[in-house]
Amino acid sequence: FNIITDAYVTPGNVHDSVPYLSRLDRQIERFGFKVEASALDSGYLTSAVCKGLSDRGIFGVIAHRRFKPTKGLFPKSKFTYDKENDLYICPNKEELTYRTTTREGYREYKSDPKKCATCPLLSQCTRSKTKQKVITRHVWEDHKEQVRLNRLSPSGKELYKFRKEKVER
Repeated sequence: FNIITDAYVTPGNVHDSVPYLSRLDRQIERFGFKVEASALDSGYLTSAVCKGLSDRGIFGVIAHRRFKPTKGLFPKSKFTYDKENDLYICPNKEELTYRTTTREGYREYKSDPKKCATCPLLSQCTRSKTKQKVITRHVWEDHKEQVRLNRLSPSGKELYKFRKEKVER
């Protein structure tokens, strides 16, 4: 529809995703928009934005972000999260158990260094001198995973095509 409904200036070192939810709220309030869905590029794939969309009952579709793991080491995707037991399973089928939550909201899961010391996959898993693998998971990660599933759904794919046609022109 190509109608600009908001403009907001931030310093150059502030990413657009930071004020996104407050700007969305302002437009909803100011114009009475009934927002059912939102399609965004990969820069918006943050735990805060995903949770914010979920809290507002908005179907979020956000592009996939490609993280480059450390060369030669397994990416986080090779570790399986077991939601029921709240732990990760490594490629060698060992458990990384919850230890603590940081002030930033990341839950830390750590391996048993005694088991890791004899693991045949150690060199592909960690370069830690303590021979312990640590994986972090944000407390709002479930919201991010839902947005990923939305992107892969038929309606998510259709919505994302529309975003590219209208916003990225």
